[in-house]
Amino acid sequence: MRESRYVACDLWLVPLVDVLCHNPDNPFAEELAEYDEALTGAGLPPVPVLGYMPGMSGQVAPVAGFDYVALHLLRRVLLLQVSGLPVTPAEQLDGDYQQLLEMFESTAQRLHLVWHYDHAGAYVPVDFPQPLSTDKLLAGGGPLGSSHGLLRELQLVAPALGIDPHNPPPPPPAPARPTRLDEPAAMPGEGEGGPYARERHVWLGLHAAATRSLAQGSMIVFS
Repeated sequence: MRESRYVACDLWLVPLVDVLCHNPDNPFAEELAEYDEALTGAGLPPVPVLGYMPGMSGQVAPVAGFDYVALHLLRRVLLLQVSGLPVTPAEQLDGDYQQLLEMFESTAQRLHLVWHYDHAGAYVPVDFPQPLSTDKLLAGGGPLGSSHGLLRELQLVAPALGIDPHNPPPPPPAPARPTRLDEPAAMPGEGEGGPYARERHVWLGLHAAATRSLAQGSMIVFS
């Protein structure tokens, strides 16, 4: 975990279309092969690859941006909630989140939002109950998450943040370009105050990514 609120995290959507996935120059070929191996090893279908349709392309595009600490603050709220503990706001990570991870490790490992690397790994549009972990995955991008599972957990934690999961506010604009690590991370806009402003900002970005992942057949990756 990085303590600087200015360390940026961008979310990208990778369309799972044949023009990209079957391209010999596909930059995600190695990762997709590992994801297929993990999925089929768990008795699940491989990552779905869609045939070309007019209007679709293999273009990879950013969908959301926020800072790493805010991501962990959102994970903290969900872990408090599912562990039956009072949900309270926090300005910064002061050690209680790490303690929660240690105390409720088995619970954390079942949560798609929580059990995921910050800087790598993916969520794929395949429904499975908890993140998949293999030696290969953990040595590389980390546990593999489900876009379905991520969306369910976002809907679960939404009321604690004052968000109606069935009618959420519009998401923040997507980054116009990749955010460099030495740049300020995207932050809540004006008027987005309150004790959970940063968590809401991350929630809206993740929700946009998860819903588009399922609607378009895209993979979500972190950068």
